[in-house]
Parts: sequence; structure tokens; C-alpha cells
Amino acid sequence: MNWVERAGMAAFHRMDPEVAHGLSLKALNAGLVPLPGPITSPRLRTTVAGLDLPNPVGLAAGLDKNAVALGPLSRAGFGFLEVGATTPRPQPGNPRPRLFRLKEDRAVINRFGFNNEGMEAMAARLAKRPREAVIGLNLGANKDSADRAADFARVLETCGPDLDFATVNVSSPNTENLRDLQGKAALEALLRGVLEVRDGLSRRIPIFLKIAPDLTGAEIADIAAVAATVGVDGIVATNTTLSRDGLQSRNARQAGGLSGAPLFTMSTSVLARLHAETGGAIPLIGVGGIASGEDAYAKIRAGASAVQLYTALVYGGIGLVARIVRDLDALLDRDGFANVADAVGIDH
Repeated sequence: MNWVERAGMAAFHRMDPEVAHGLSLKALNAGLVPLPGPITSPRLRTTVAGLDLPNPVGLAAGLDKNAVALGPLSRAGFGFLEVGATTPRPQPGNPRPRLFRLKEDRAVINRFGFNNEGMEAMAARLAKRPREAVIGLNLGANKDSADRAADFARVLETCGPDLDFATVNVSSPNTENLRDLQGKAALEALLRGVLEVRDGLSRRIPIFLKIAPDLTGAEIADIAAVAATVGVDGIVATNTTLSRDGLQSRNARQAGGLSGAPLFTMSTSVLARLHAETGGAIPLIGVGGIASGEDAYAKIRAGASAVQLYTALVYGGIGLVARIVRDLDALLDRDGFANVADAVGIDH
């Protein structure tokens, strides 16, 4: 991290976290942050669920909820971007404060509750997106919806024409009872509705499913079975956790989903279990606690075809993306892999 980034991070960390989040997006759009542009190599370039990626390190949903910084984020070194979550109607989310840094734990707790400007605003921004980038949307449901399962399909129908992929998010802990949709019967019905809409789009895009880390082995097996049955194109493992084991920060008791370093082991365990349950037949995207090239490499070796990060940027700045991508390339080279795809699931 250079002195400009260090000074900026110090200033942001003296602010309310949500205010700092908004200002960081404005700084990106204003060109105040140096960006490396696309980063790739023969080892890093890969294909995941039909998506051609310059590298397998992506941005997780939540940083750019309303797709207001697609241009600069596409030049930050990521191999792909996921924006949202987006619901059919705009909603304010939960009352503030709802975002908390846990500095001692290199973690964050949020209870945003799908705050976003709605699918119409998202569709308008996606229509102007940079076409050279791979961009997907995290699909959500309105808190007061009479039919939450139908909400996911509605968002896809509205925004789908300008997407490269979409992720069904039934794993946020901040919308009451949303995780109930991870049950086998409910999940299968929901996914069939989304896939039916996808099949009616002008071009076929992959549909991913994002799951929680707080699942039993039986629940993971059920999700893997449903994904295989309905033909989901990939599984994102995982969202934030409700666990608070081992935390040191004074904010540890805040309600909401925990992300960052404490999630790494739990999310990687779920990832490895999914890889075993699916036999490697369904692409997996590893998320949770990635803060270094070594972390990304561990997820890949556990079964991830690609990875995503977000919380580590709170502590490492946007320049962390390039460092992770380049370190991952060096690790693949060190271990003799000609391409990152050759390392997927190698620990099994």
C-alpha cells in the first residue's frame, strides 16, 4: 500500500463506516485512486460457467450495491464484478447504524437489509456498463414482498439483458426468514422460476446460487442435490455468518452478518464439502475472508474455480486487488501449474 492509500485509509477509518463506504465510491469515480487496469496472464486466464475471465479474482456483491462505480471498478484489477443486491422495489434497508468495523479481527458486521435503489435504477445503469468487463448482479427480494421467490425472477427479467451472470441470494442473514428459502423444496421452486426467466432472455447467462456458511452437512448435501437437479451453473460459497466465535472487537456483539478474516476457515470448509458433494461437476466461487494471494490460492485448491472478496478492501484498500492477483499468479507458477483451472480442488 503506497502513502496515498495509507493516508486515505486512515482518514476513512476515522469516519462512520457507511459514510466512508459512500465516499470511497465517490473517490473512485473522481479518479482520485490509482488503478492498474486489467491484470491477466496465461496462468490466470480461465473460463468459469462459460464466462471468459482475465483472472479468477472477483468483486463480491455489496460494495457497489447500485452499480454507481462500474467504470473504475472494472479497472481495479478484478477478473469480474458482482453488483447489488437488487430488489424489485427500492427499499431503505434497516435503520442506521448498520455497518461496524471489527479492526482487531480484520472483520466487518453489517445488517444493511438489502438497501438499494431498485431494479429499474439498476437496469438503467447496467445499460451503460463497460462492455469489456464481466459483470453480474446479485438478485434479492423485498422485505415486505408477498412472494419473495418471485422477486428474484422479476429482477432478472428486468436487468438480465445487460448482465453476464446473475446470483440468487437466499443467504443474507439481514432479511427476516430469507434463509428459509435454502430449504430443499422452496429452493428448487425458486430456482426453477429464475431459470425459466433466464431461458427467455435474448442470450443465455449463467445463474449462480449464493449460500450461507451456517449450514449442516445434510443441508449442504441437499443444496448440492437441488443445484444438480435444476441445472444451476455455479454455487457461491459463502455469504456472511451469524457466528461470533473467537472475536475480540468491542463490536463483536452487534447483530448482523460477519465477514472478513474470521469467516475464512468456516467458508472454506463449506466450499470443500460442496466440492466433494458435487464431485467437481458444478463450478464453485469461493468467498469469505480472502485477504491475500495465499488465501485465494487456498480457496482454489479447496475447490473454487474463482473467488471473490470485499471486506479485505476495508483494511487493505483497492490496491489489494492487484497484489492478490499477482501473488496468486506467482503461487501457481511456483507450484508448476500452467493454468489456474489445473489447481482447482487439488487438495482433494
